[in-house]
Amino acid sequence: MVTAGMVKELREKTGAGMMDCKKALAEANGNMEKAIEILREKGIASAAKKSGRIAAEGLVDAYIHGDGRIGVLVEVNIETDFAAKNEEFKTFVKDIAMQIAAAKPEYIRREEIPAEVIEKEKEILSAQARNEGKPEKIIEKMVEGRIEKFYKEVCLLEQPWVKDPDKTIQDLLNEKIATIGENINIRRFARFERGEGIEKKQEDFQEEVMKQIKG
Repeated sequence: MVTAGMVKELREKTGAGMMDCKKALAEANGNMEKAIEILREKGIASAAKKSGRIAAEGLVDAYIHGDGRIGVLVEVNIETDFAAKNEEFKTFVKDIAMQIAAAKPEYIRREEIPAEVIEKEKEILSAQARNEGKPEKIIEKMVEGRIEKFYKEVCLLEQPWVKDPDKTIQDLLNEKIATIGENINIRRFARFERGEGIEKKQEDFQEEVMKQIKG
């Protein structure tokens, strides 16, 4: 039986996505070393080794929803200009822009969320649990579980991919790093929705974009 602890351990050892780790462990009948070998054969485990390399090239791309109601600008970096011109990389960047338009993330990764935002969310979740009549001794565990769900809703890398919900965006990113052979970094984005203004608060990026538009 493949447990959550086994999946976590394999992920820490290889840097592969959770779904990839779970599948590898299932294929290996729970054998950790065999699962690592399976991931290496698929080139997925090597993605973690590439993640520390500098990615200074890449693309800034845009996605506009068909009726013009939603627009997204996203910058994705890769190591070389040659790889930035790769069609698979270009498709990946477009997929990320579409993900942002559809799933409305607020951050790229959980480390970007200000501590005060997390504390406020925990206060709200604790109050909800008390209103549901839950005993105090289990509220803390409930809040931990619900805050994980919060991360999956607001953090781009933890969201299910809209084209394949069995994968997270982190899983997709790891796959592209493995297949293209270079480190890839989703650096920043801005999401615009008609009537609601700018959804993602990345003022520096937005100011830079406006300067470019004005010439």
